[in-house]
Amino acid sequence: MQSNNCVHPQAFPSTRDTEKRKLDLQGESSNSQPTEKRKRETASSELNILSDVKIIMKNVHTKLQNQEDTRVIKFLKTKIRNLETEKRELVGVFGKTGSGKTSLINAVIEEKRLLPSGSVTACTSVMIKVEANRHNQNYEAEIEFITKEEWEDELGNRDQFLKNDADQENDDDGNDEYLDVAEKLSALYGEDWKHQSTDQLMDRKYFREIPEFLQSTRKTLTCEAAEELSTKIIKYTRNDTKQGGDEDVKRLFWPLVKCVTVRVPHNNFLQHVTLVDLPGNGDRNKSRDEMWKGIVGNCSTVWIVTEINRAASEKESWEILKSASSNLGNGGECRHIHFICTKSDVIEDLHDSSSANVLTSILKRNEEAKQSVRKEFNKLTRVKKHFSDECFQVFTVSSKEFVKKTYLSPENTEIPKLQTFLQNLNDCHSETLNYVSGAQGILSLIQGAKSRDMDGCNKDIYKYLERNLSHQIESIGNVMMEAYRTFEKCLQKGVEMSKTSYERILKTSLYPPKRNGAGFCKQLKKVVQNGGIYKPNQGKEINLNMKLTSFMTDSIDEDFRKTFPNDGKCGPFNGVISKFSLDTEGLRQKHGDVELQLIFLKSEEEQIKTKLTQLIRNRKKNIYKSLTTKAEEIMQACYDKAAGFSGTGSLQNMRNTIERHVHESKDTMFEKAKYVMLGQFLSLKMDILEKLENTMKESIELSLKTDGTSIPDVSTELTMVQNLHDELLKSS
Repeated sequence: MQSNNCVHPQAFPSTRDTEKRKLDLQGESSNSQPTEKRKRETASSELNILSDVKIIMKNVHTKLQNQEDTRVIKFLKTKIRNLETEKRELVGVFGKTGSGKTSLINAVIEEKRLLPSGSVTACTSVMIKVEANRHNQNYEAEIEFITKEEWEDELGNRDQFLKNDADQENDDDGNDEYLDVAEKLSALYGEDWKHQSTDQLMDRKYFREIPEFLQSTRKTLTCEAAEELSTKIIKYTRNDTKQGGDEDVKRLFWPLVKCVTVRVPHNNFLQHVTLVDLPGNGDRNKSRDEMWKGIVGNCSTVWIVTEINRAASEKESWEILKSASSNLGNGGECRHIHFICTKSDVIEDLHDSSSANVLTSILKRNEEAKQSVRKEFNKLTRVKKHFSDECFQVFTVSSKEFVKKTYLSPENTEIPKLQTFLQNLNDCHSETLNYVSGAQGILSLIQGAKSRDMDGCNKDIYKYLERNLSHQIESIGNVMMEAYRTFEKCLQKGVEMSKTSYERILKTSLYPPKRNGAGFCKQLKKVVQNGGIYKPNQGKEINLNMKLTSFMTDSIDEDFRKTFPNDGKCGPFNGVISKFSLDTEGLRQKHGDVELQLIFLKSEEEQIKTKLTQLIRNRKKNIYKSLTTKAEEIMQACYDKAAGFSGTGSLQNMRNTIERHVHESKDTMFEKAKYVMLGQFLSLKMDILEKLENTMKESIELSLKTDGTSIPDVSTELTMVQNLHDELLKSS
């Protein structure tokens, strides 16, 4: 009987062999296949290779489980577990309802009826994620709710709006907020909310269809067809169910929903990509707003969608870009901004023209729209501090023509360009190569230890690698410190400017033109009650902390982008990490007797560089936000005091309290914010050097000093993975 721990080549007939045979039969004709088809075949082959290597490593892990748990065995098991990584690319989609957002998403992923399209009035704050279903062949929607406590707070807030309806009518902000609350409550309760208490409105009868909300769990809807799922999710995502053809829905649950994740089976565009339909300005609900900011900060790409007939002049689209730019750029990881002009097939007074004339007119108008949009982007100097010109692209698309092909070919609708972009994001080659290379490295270490002979030559190699590592660490640290000193100078300029300009900031924030009296008093009260931040139902977010530190962020924006570029290819952090090398390739040519150990060390270099790049990407977001975070912390006592004022004179009392606090803190607040940012900068530097040094030191020691007597033989597995690795390199 064959042992469970044994792995033989014939144990893997797999789909990879079928795919390989199919490609072999095609022979030379494969060279003439369309590029996209060849890409799909390559991707399929790579997925099969990845699957085979994962099975092999699972068997090796089982072998190690049966060994005594020594230091090296623990090390190897951890390394195998750490091979399992997956990175999903987030594409955030902004655009007001009616701009063609959902039609665009449906067209790009070739699911005509997946997301319900709606009218200009059908708008909510619910985020919708669209990703691949990797578990079964169904269309699924997973609904995440806000907490019961958050909803009870919203119910409690309604009372202040009901006390004085006359005030609401004379106060634009108050009226907008009243209408917002009324819309939410009417969606769920009908007219009941106007004459029942909070306790009564929390009665279970209102949540019979969604017991998951009361249980603080997620609700899953499963359907065999996209259109069926689209109908089911309307009540969780929209405030206008008629658009989806469901006339009988009386109760809507979108006010309770934080996010809906729609999963699509068999979709090549979503294998490693998640599309996120995002509200333009976050949300008043704290947990929804935190999720919004988190997703925006994690987007590698943003699509800003607007109708082509007013693309360059559409104020809302440009405001979205301006307000989110810091969250996307220096405070995020966005590498691509795509301004997408929809409904490019719509031109008036061309119904009687020939198809050729219509096509010419459409293409001419589309090119003019692109030029106008690029011209507008070039005016956004603050936004461009966060992004290079190469990040920005303009597309003119027609989702309708992509399907109907009346006047435009698929290529002229530019939907295929967006599909190609998604396919490139989906490219799993680097992920597959990282896993297979890592697996080859681990198996090389195991097998190399079986034949290790720690002679004098190997000891010399060990000493050489340690000296080289020490030299590399010192060199990397020096480059990072140069960046630190440049950064410090920029920040100091920002501190000085903040000290001399804070009064002007306070004047524009606390005494805005054309705003006074009860309306502004209520708004300022909300600002101080919420730690200096307020989100009106319409318009920009008010963030006093961000305004107070604006001169500091302006002073560092350009250098910050150079220090931490989102493409991760250069700079004093990613750049020097990517160049890190112990020269294992050179040593392999001179010392073939330790070739397997050196293969392992080479794979360890690549693994740690990938992890450090991810560490830098995550930490730099917090570094950038630290200025505003520290300002909020210092201002909190002032906000608490200002929030306590009421009655006659409360507006001026709040203003005086804020002005006095900032004046008394000006010599320390901006300096403290600077030192917090610099401290986090240094902390990142130290963590990078420590992780790099510790990881490679341990790897050098275990690769060249391990006693192989207690390690299982993996020669068969190593040969198989080496062959698969070679096949992977050829396929690319």
